Formats: sequence, C-alpha cells, structure tokens
Amino acid sequence: MIFEGLSEKLQNTLNRLKGKGKLNENDVKEALKEVKMALLEADVNYKVVKDFVSRVEERAVGKDVMESLTPGQQVIKIVNEELSELMGKERSKLEFSPQPPTVIMLCGLQGSGKTTTAGKLAKKLAADGKQPLLAAGDIYRPAAIDQLQQLGEELNLPVFSMGDEKNPVDIVRGAISYAQSHGRDTVILDTAGRLHVDREMMQELEDIEQEVNPAETLLVVDAMTGQDAVNVARDFDEILNITGLILTKLDGDARGGAALSIKTVTGKPVKFVGNGEKLEDLEPFYPERMASRILGMGDVLSLIEKAEENIDQKKAQELEEKIRQDKFSLDDFLDQMDQVRNMGSLDQLLGMIPGLGAAKQLKNLQFDEQELDYIEAIINSMTEEEKQDPDIINGSRRKRIARGSGTSIQQVNRLLKQFDQTKKMMKKVNEGQLGKGGKRSLKDLNIPFMGN
Repeated sequence: MIFEGLSEKLQNTLNRLKGKGKLNENDVKEALKEVKMALLEADVNYKVVKDFVSRVEERAVGKDVMESLTPGQQVIKIVNEELSELMGKERSKLEFSPQPPTVIMLCGLQGSGKTTTAGKLAKKLAADGKQPLLAAGDIYRPAAIDQLQQLGEELNLPVFSMGDEKNPVDIVRGAISYAQSHGRDTVILDTAGRLHVDREMMQELEDIEQEVNPAETLLVVDAMTGQDAVNVARDFDEILNITGLILTKLDGDARGGAALSIKTVTGKPVKFVGNGEKLEDLEPFYPERMASRILGMGDVLSLIEKAEENIDQKKAQELEEKIRQDKFSLDDFLDQMDQVRNMGSLDQLLGMIPGLGAAKQLKNLQFDEQELDYIEAIINSMTEEEKQDPDIINGSRRKRIARGSGTSIQQVNRLLKQFDQTKKMMKKVNEGQLGKGGKRSLKDLNIPFMGN
C-alpha cells in the first residue's frame, strides 16, 4: 500500500490528538515531535521536514485551534493542508503546443522505468483523445527499441525508429516529420539513460532540447530510491529545463520521502505517478488527494474516476436487470471481478475509501491476487449450463471442474459459496435491505477478493 509505514504512524499520532477534548501547546508540540520522526524515517528531506513542522506548529497553537470545540480535528486539517502544499497543492497538467505536434521528452537514469512510462503515458493520452506517436531515442540500451515497439503493438500505436546507429537529434527530427505527415498530434520521446548522471548523457539531452524545444521535459524517477531520487531531480534540473516529474514504483514505496520532498527541493511539480506494472497504472498526481490518503481520509474522487474509466455503464444496467430477475450468473460474477481488477490492485482501491487507508480493518485482510486467477480458471472450466445454474453442480461435477482448472475441490466449494453469498448480498442491495440497521462490514459481505 502506498506510504503504508508513514501513513500508519501519522494516523496513530494524530488520532491521539483527536481523542482529547482539549489541547494545550505542549500536546501539539509532543505530537509534532512524533510527526517529525515519522517523516524523517520516511526519508523526507530534513530541511523540508523542519520547515513543515514549523508551519504546522505555528498554525496549530493559535487561539482559533486551541479554543475550538474540536481542536484535534483542526490540527489534522492543518496537517492535511500543509502536506498538500508540500507536494504542490494542486494538480499540474501537461502543456500542449498550440501548433502540433506537441513533443514530450522523457529523461532519467537507467532503471527508472522510462520506456514503460512512455507506453503508459501514450495509453493515457490516447484515452484522452490524443493521437500519440512513440519515438525510440534510446540507442544505447540493448533491446530498448524492441521494448518500445512491443509496447506500441500492445497499444496499437505507431512507434518511430531509425535503429541504433542514428544520432538521437536526427531521430527526434524524423519523428516530428513523421507525426506531421501522419496526423499524430503528440510525440513521446524515450531518451537514453545512464547508471548515474554524466556529462555525455546530459549533453545529448541538451542537444535534443535545443533542437526541438519540447513542450514538456519530464524527468522519470524511481520513488523507491527516496532522497536519491530527489538528488537526481536536482542534478537534471540544473542542466535541463525540467517542466515536471513522473514518480514510478510508488506502489512499492512504503515510506514516501521522494513524493513529499521533490516539489519543495526542485520547485518542479510531480505530474504523474506510476503505481503498478500494467500499462494502465499511471495516474495524474493530485497533491491534495495524496495528502488525504496518507492521513487515512481516502480519495473518493480518484476512486470514482477509476470506476468511470473501467466500468461499462451498459453492462452495469444489464447487470441491474439480471439481479432484479434473479438471473445473476457465474459469467456475470466473473465479468464484474474483471472490471474491478482493471481498476487497479485491491489494496490500493480500498486505500481510497475514507478510514481504510492504513487502518487496522485492513491488517487482517489478505489480498491474494492469484486467488482471482483461480476463480477465473474454475469458472472457465464449467459448462454454460453450470455457469447459469450452479445449483446443478454436484460432487462429480466439482471433481471435474477442479481437475480442469488445476485447483482443489475445496477451492471450487469456496467459490460456489462466495458466489451464493454475493448473489444474496446484491439482491438485498437492490431491494434496499442494507440501509439503516443493515450495515455490514467488509468481511460480512464476503466478496470473493476480500480474502475470506
């Protein structure tokens, strides 16, 4: 889960304040000592932490907070606002040239995920109605061009390449010419990286930048490297006109040092974050939403946006009708599961629900993504008749399904039980029986991917 370690510590500290009826200056100072330690342990830049804590303290010990009926909540509100400010306050959008094609140059060190990020960004822009062209400007790393071409095939998007013997400046010139003649309005340039910042690499990037004057020069950095990522960003920005950053591998960063430090140290906004290996795992960076997630307040807006992007409204209406007519089948069950999977990893989705971020409710839940693969294999091993009417699945049929899916009879039994409970739950939701007095916990609902 994103920033799990930091999130849990901050929430525990601030929740103790919230539990007090009245606060004094000493209460705030003691809590902020813990906040300071949590941020430093998360590898946040020391000066950034020091300034952050000073600002929070200055606001939190004021008369308005101390005399408030809910002083603890007021302090949490201040921390939330200052965290958001720290990361840039508002989303920074991509700039597009008034005269296409817009050139977006991606740069960074080897291993930061530049090439994959180029594919992710192309997918996102295509979904937004753009006509992106991927350009292979990394002529040094073995298989970099092949990797980009494979991504292009997967995305059904064109990739411009002149092989690995042409000068990268010539390649980007050729890519722009190709884009102009083939109606592509955006060129995403994958450039070469090195293991560390060196003069040769930076000179090449400078030459490209001077030649094409890209609308965006985005630095791709690995969030898991913490302060090293911040230092790399500072080094690149001293030579290039960096317009923004993309943080990759944020899903693997339980600390959060890079995301919390990089805007303040470099003055450049984080524009996107990568939080998974799939091509859809690239999100616009919203500082205020990230601050809310860190403090366990959730991120409902992002959750809604993910649902709108991934859930087919026509299918949703058809599903509602099937539930009304008691015709919800295992095929529908599998389809719903796939749509939820497309929204992202399950622990990340639950982290967007207010109160569940790093909350104790999630500690005992196991999110085994492989279990979803087993469910899919089991359902695909059934006959159409069995999928439509699971009640006919007797002992011999269960043995056959288990053999065909490479699973056990126990797993088949568990799926059938989960399906039955989900079907009943959905029927109750449709009939309005889960309202007042009918509240259920996540586990009570017994949804198949909740680790029951």
